[in-house]
Amino acid sequence: MQLTLAQTAHSDGDNALFESIANDIVEKGYSISPCALPDDLSSLLLQHITELPGEDFKRAGIGRAKEHIIDELIRTDEISWITSNSEAGSSWIEWSESLQAYLNRRLFLGLFSFESHFSHYAKGDFYKKHKDAFKGEGNRVLSVVVYLNQHWSAADGGELVIYDDKSPDSSVVDQNIITVIPNFGTVVVFLSEEFPHEVLPARRDRYSIAGWFRLNNSIANNIDPPS
Repeated sequence: MQLTLAQTAHSDGDNALFESIANDIVEKGYSISPCALPDDLSSLLLQHITELPGEDFKRAGIGRAKEHIIDELIRTDEISWITSNSEAGSSWIEWSESLQAYLNRRLFLGLFSFESHFSHYAKGDFYKKHKDAFKGEGNRVLSVVVYLNQHWSAADGGELVIYDDKSPDSSVVDQNIITVIPNFGTVVVFLSEEFPHEVLPARRDRYSIAGWFRLNNSIANNIDPPS
């Protein structure tokens, strides 16, 4: 099959982004790519998330499986898990699989599966400092965050704060703190076990995607799937 010129450009753009992410993960353990998600995909995802019925969102909790609890002292956002049952969901999963394949080829990470959800932070919502995985206790390897907020300003709050105890201060890192404004199409990737992070209170509706590339922690040939 012959690619069109637009498809070729789109693929080249993704590869440049994926290579930048891979280099950042090797060098720093995290990657921040402002407004880097393809515009057509960002717009499709934004339209989808804003049109989702309210009942499709559930109050987010902490922990997994039997340890899952709702604790509004820690987080107050709402989430909706992403499936391939919509054009937006299918397109996002396809893009994520391309990133997964690239990182596996480039960094030999052995990423096995991906899970993700839409996140909605209403005015005042937050997520206190936490890690996405703990050493030796889980199989989340890389965390991925994409922002879907147009015309966002610093006054709107809702920043992602990543804590990097190993990084020297610089123009990007202030006292070991990396702050990311949740601008439209910005892509953030970081090692799940390495970086505590939090979401500061939003001052207006804030939309994003949070996802995790996982290893396969199979035991006795029983595959450990996302849940």
